[in-house]
Amino acid sequence: MAVRVDLNISLDGFATTTDQTAENPMGEDWPRLVAAYVATRTFRERVLHDLSGEGTTGVDDKYGEAYFAEVGAEIMGAGMFGLHSFPDDPDWRGWWGDEPPFRVPVFVLTHAPRPSIEMAGGTTFHFLSATPQEALDRALAVADGKDVRIGGGATVARDFLKAGLVDQFHVAISPILLGRGIRIWDDLRGFESGYDVTTETAESGVVHVTFRR
Repeated sequence: MAVRVDLNISLDGFATTTDQTAENPMGEDWPRLVAAYVATRTFRERVLHDLSGEGTTGVDDKYGEAYFAEVGAEIMGAGMFGLHSFPDDPDWRGWWGDEPPFRVPVFVLTHAPRPSIEMAGGTTFHFLSATPQEALDRALAVADGKDVRIGGGATVARDFLKAGLVDQFHVAISPILLGRGIRIWDDLRGFESGYDVTTETAESGVVHVTFRR
């Protein structure tokens, strides 16, 4: 059992983008940041429900498979669920579709808790106002001995990293420069101490760096 974080970041360390517009709510930078992950067969099957077998099957897909493997519970921020875009809509069920890819209990950190939502495929969203340790205790209690993944966004992930609660941190570094956004490494000087660090370069040019206790 481990507490895990997986993030896509830019070469200059940013895990978010800032070029969104009303006409293009994702912006042009976000697809560039996650292009290698989105291209994998695992992403297409798990997130897009595409069972055609299409998608890359190399190093990026290996990490995509590992992302979903042996997870018993998930923790995410309100932004990753979409509450920042729909804060006052009591019927908002997230932007993951009717069958989200998580298939485990998901704890959404928010200052405005709401009733839990049970979705198809085994995902149930629970909303709570809690510290990282409190949220982790809740998640560990229902993870059935499996891993707890801190899904994001970047601020939530960094809070758990700063609190020393993460056993394994994997970053997929895309060879692009963003220049602004939320930089995951801020206030984490010396984070690598106490971790074994491995790197692997994918066919896409993405560098996978993993910190393991």
